[in-house]
Amino acid sequence: MYPNLEQCLADLEKNGHLIRIHEEVDPELEMAAIHLKVYEAGGPALLFENVKGSKFRAVSNLFGTVERSKYIFRDTWDSVKNVISLRNDPMKALKSPLKHIGTGLAAWKALPIKITNGLPADFEEISIMDLPLIKHWPEDGGAFVTLPQVYSEDPEKPGIMNSNLGMYRIQLSGNEYELNKEIGLHYQIHRGIGVHQAKATKQGSPLKVSCFIGGPPAHTLSAVMPLPEGMSEITFAGLLSGRRFRYSYVDGYCISHDADFVITGEIYPGETKPEGPFGDHLGYYSLTHPFPLMRVHKVYAKKKSIFPFTVVGRPPQEDTSFGALIHELTGDAIKQEIPGVKEVHAVDAAGVHPLLFAIGSERYTPYQQVKQPAELLTIANRILGTGQVSLAKYLFITAEESQPLDAHNIEQFLTYILARIDLHRDLHFHTNTTIDTLDYSGTGLNSGSKVVFAAVGDTKRDLCLEVPGIFNEISGVQHAHWVMPGIVAIQLSEFINYDETQVEMKDLCKAIGARGALTTCPLIIVCDDSHFMAESINNFVWATFTRSNPSHDIYGVNSFYENKHWGCDNVVLDARIKSHQAPPLLLDPAVEKRIMRFFAKDASLASILNK
Repeated sequence: MYPNLEQCLADLEKNGHLIRIHEEVDPELEMAAIHLKVYEAGGPALLFENVKGSKFRAVSNLFGTVERSKYIFRDTWDSVKNVISLRNDPMKALKSPLKHIGTGLAAWKALPIKITNGLPADFEEISIMDLPLIKHWPEDGGAFVTLPQVYSEDPEKPGIMNSNLGMYRIQLSGNEYELNKEIGLHYQIHRGIGVHQAKATKQGSPLKVSCFIGGPPAHTLSAVMPLPEGMSEITFAGLLSGRRFRYSYVDGYCISHDADFVITGEIYPGETKPEGPFGDHLGYYSLTHPFPLMRVHKVYAKKKSIFPFTVVGRPPQEDTSFGALIHELTGDAIKQEIPGVKEVHAVDAAGVHPLLFAIGSERYTPYQQVKQPAELLTIANRILGTGQVSLAKYLFITAEESQPLDAHNIEQFLTYILARIDLHRDLHFHTNTTIDTLDYSGTGLNSGSKVVFAAVGDTKRDLCLEVPGIFNEISGVQHAHWVMPGIVAIQLSEFINYDETQVEMKDLCKAIGARGALTTCPLIIVCDDSHFMAESINNFVWATFTRSNPSHDIYGVNSFYENKHWGCDNVVLDARIKSHQAPPLLLDPAVEKRIMRFFAKDASLASILNK
């Protein structure tokens, strides 16, 4: 494996996985725009050799395809999977100790190693302004680090084995930050570093933080891994890189000897500054909010260092490959944690967190009774209370019975559920609860609702394969489009406020119900652009589930309450853009035009768009 990023890039270039960009490129929007275009074309990693305003090179799209990522980790991939498998199911080692002895040795060799106190000889001190200050989207609040490894230690139990390594975005410039002296860290209090900060605050002392950038690609991936209990990110970094994590302390701060850049500093109790906006992975901007302020102590760079970055936006993007890698490495973990779960799929096209598909088991209902979701609801509650998947707003769950199901096949999975769901019985809401901080469809920051669509048993309805005629008869309904079996998208006027929408939706549901049973169309989507919604399944799941809050935006034809339970004949989901939601990410046409010089004949990227 690679001891540093430089060797990794040399190997990728040698094997056709990397292109060098020789021309000067502006970190203000141009680098991100080039990355997005190359990623969309399925292109290689990009090494920017001439970044305007910085002496340092930068690389992006390193993990742009799963194939390239697995190539990078090819030497340690299998041993890492074996170690994680053992951590999830330690009985494997007891049953076959000789078979797994190599796995234990691999894990032991991955333990971090302290070199000496002192700065590595090939490090030099620099300033924040010396870094490539990359602004990704037009309305971003400044320059951000998008692939950092943010390191902190437990103040009550200092030391590297009680550390947290997380990927929390870093704002380097803009807003109220004093350049070179302050940066912003975007993380929530429940994350690993947040726990450390809470303990430091209780002690009345600042939290020392080190931000590593670059180094072996394994270190970057380690910062986003949801690891089994008791396995540290630092140990995992050593395991995946095939080389022990090397570190020392300088001025009381941990320094990674393998990183390309290290930013050290302190977070003081109660100190925040406005962070954002930032073009985020849901396909919208996360807006400006107060987040922890880090006072910069010192910044270091390795000689000839390389600054890695990515660009997030409406999926799929490079972080989609991260998700696929993580799922392959840890996919069985949730099965071990939640009995009865066969598969949980966080739908990437919907922004990951808003929408989950799950396959469980259904063994609770006695054969003499009507078959209905029972065990599935127990499993659903466990899923919505587990780790990162607890941030989901929509959970569609079913049990695999007479036919195999694939939760990654969006249309097949939804069709299966919509044909079987009893809308009088099988909708279950969780209101006034937490959702993803980056999701602005709810009632406030990190506040919203959840709904479970559970279905099991025999088919209850045939699903429409075209737009039912009644939508042409209802006043105000425009441009009805068929999306997929059982789902139709329609347009109404623009959303104004919830008071007016309540009346509008009540009238719509009444008009649909007055025309008789519409059993073939269980899900009706109200949207701003029904043609866009019906154009692709990815458009449908993205616009529908990122722009709606279940408790506020789900209405029903012939809806009713019975013993506190809500049901209906047809679900009407309002997926129009609301006035309180964050704006979607849009490319700057001038920048798009400007970067075409890199794709012109004889330019560095001429081969990308002219294949």
